[in-house]
Amino acid sequence: MATTLIYRRKQERGGAVWGVALAAAVAAVAVGLHHFPNLGIFSALILAIVLGMTVGNTTTIPASWRAGTQFCLKRVLRVSIVLLGLQLSFTQVGQIGVRGMAVVAGSLVGTFLFTVWLGARLGVDRKLAQLIAAGSSICGASAVIAANVVTEGRDEDVAYGVAVVTVFGSISMLVYPLLPRALHLAPAAFGLWTGASIHEVAQVLAAAFQDGAVSGQFGTISKLARVMLLAPTVLTLGMLSARRDSDKGARLDWRSLPIPWFVLGFIAMIGANTLNIIPLEIKTALLGANQFLLALSLAAMGLETSLSKLKQAGIRPMILGAGAWLFIATLSYGLVRLLY
Repeated sequence: MATTLIYRRKQERGGAVWGVALAAAVAAVAVGLHHFPNLGIFSALILAIVLGMTVGNTTTIPASWRAGTQFCLKRVLRVSIVLLGLQLSFTQVGQIGVRGMAVVAGSLVGTFLFTVWLGARLGVDRKLAQLIAAGSSICGASAVIAANVVTEGRDEDVAYGVAVVTVFGSISMLVYPLLPRALHLAPAAFGLWTGASIHEVAQVLAAAFQDGAVSGQFGTISKLARVMLLAPTVLTLGMLSARRDSDKGARLDWRSLPIPWFVLGFIAMIGANTLNIIPLEIKTALLGANQFLLALSLAAMGLETSLSKLKQAGIRPMILGAGAWLFIATLSYGLVRLLY
């Protein structure tokens, strides 16, 4: 019996290694495709989840390999979110000023609450609605996968959430550069608007720099300031989840709140970057490696996603994403005109 148990554990470890290797191969292909001219508009994260879903739904992956993909989804994902903090600093908030930060924060909070409310009215599953709300209001795919640590939605929910924010963020990237003159926005105001409303960082850069360097700089800073709000948003979701469980009869123990500790690491990395504790060469290497870690996590998520289950969600989540997209664009524009 002991021999059988040892053999089974060796099989499980071997399967986990193959699962990680498969996800890494998919991520490597995604990173490579991202550098192709016609595919560069899509981030490596988006390509990774699409490729992962393609492989996962067209081939039979051994069940023993799931241990490896789950490792990427949980352990690797948390490490990559912590390292995201290295591209931010607290001084960036000061560069857009109090009014600029009010635009960013107001747009984020308003959009998140509106999306959750609209999701309930449309009959969209609460967890999926929260993921779409996080992706639309904060920073796209990264926010979706970070929020799912506390919402604990299905892999299909995450995949749908990523798809929604990708579609509408890409539309913004193409449409926004046509609007600054029509909307009478100065370069700084246009940059602030893009950073406060477009979903992905790369999409903000592509749209904001179309109106010049000043617009690009304000777009970058306001978007990164918005990404910094990922930490308090995820922490709040964790507390709300704990309170919801207590309402169902479970005892609320504040010492055992589902606080995502990786978020505290994310904040610590922002602090380290603000104080320039980490040498530039090491920071550059870590940020480069982290792009692959994020792609690895999304590739694993794609491998775990069932297209048949995605179809079961129907069109309503996409309608919710459209509503969130229009809402944040309108609200942030109104705040820019009012406050900036």
